Amino acid sequence: MGDEAACSIRLGGRTLAGKAYLETDFLLFRGDERLKIAFKDVSAVSEAGGRLLVEFSGGKAELELGSAAAKWERKIRNPPSRSQKLGLKAGARVRLEGLFDDAFRQELADAQVVAAGPREKADLIFLAAAATADLERVPKLAKGLRPAGALWIVYPKGVKTIREIEVIEAGRSAGLKDTKVASFSSTHTALRFVIPVNAR
Repeated sequence: MGDEAACSIRLGGRTLAGKAYLETDFLLFRGDERLKIAFKDVSAVSEAGGRLLVEFSGGKAELELGSAAAKWERKIRNPPSRSQKLGLKAGARVRLEGLFDDAFRQELADAQVVAAGPREKADLIFLAAAATADLERVPKLAKGLRPAGALWIVYPKGVKTIREIEVIEAGRSAGLKDTKVASFSSTHTALRFVIPVNAR
């Protein structure tokens, strides 16, 4: 859902072919082997001659990315804040559904967003989903989006009460398209859904 590129990777003396994905919090390689490098585990990153060099807790990786290498190096070196990842902008109409902590509410205030009224369509809707049953609210929330708005479903990581596939299916069943995944916190993931362009 972020940047992606077909490439080769040098890892532990081996060269593997596959595809690399640059997400908001991690670098992922899928090919003959799978490698996921969280940005928090990266100790050094550099770019030279179209090669992205990444040193992390598990060793070193060298990706042949061509012209994209410099861009990826900048993104890894300067990862976006949570507010940036979630698209929080001054003046945006935002609605919260479910329980969110005070830290996130303060983040909304700092971003100078505006609370959407009960009958007003929102630019951003955040749904805190602790269990599958909470996803029953998605169709109604989808109708409360502005045409270019987004619904973020925030759910706990690695629990049995709600799974990623259930979150994705709930959004798609409501006519939305999943476009981005972001780490909301150390314990929660956020999935973004939007109205498809041809349905706006």
